[in-house]
Amino acid sequence: MTEQTDDVDEAILYALQDDARNTSSSDIADLAGTSGSTVRKRIQRLERDGVIKGYSADVDYQESGYPLRMLLYCTASIPDRGDLVPEILAIDGVVSVQELVTGEQNLLVTAVGESDSDITPVAQELLDLGLTVADEVLVRSHETTPFGEFAPESEEGDDGEV
Repeated sequence: MTEQTDDVDEAILYALQDDARNTSSSDIADLAGTSGSTVRKRIQRLERDGVIKGYSADVDYQESGYPLRMLLYCTASIPDRGDLVPEILAIDGVVSVQELVTGEQNLLVTAVGESDSDITPVAQELLDLGLTVADEVLVRSHETTPFGEFAPESEEGDDGEV
């Protein structure tokens, strides 16, 4: 059973989202106001409970030779939508799938490629799975940031913003 997160857990999550590779448990401990051993135990619990699902590299696909990032808004039958996610992720070029819970378009598939000829087969395979591709959006850039609600108070500015 997942325990409720507290300020220490949230500081850990914030630091790991910011830079998991270059942030030590002692760095996080300083940020969270606790010990390094507490941070290590908390990380293990957060991993065990499925709060931390894994660690991954933030790849700049454009810099790595795959300049096209396409968002494909799809419609699947509601009972099948969750079951289709592993099959969609298995399609060459697909890097993420998000289940959407409002509107007719209920799956957002992100695919990357060098050219249109890399993306077109992805759309065809989605159609072959029985999905409707309702819209396609070409993405110019994609940036992320740690979730601000996890920021320790010491990271917030005077006005409470990160």
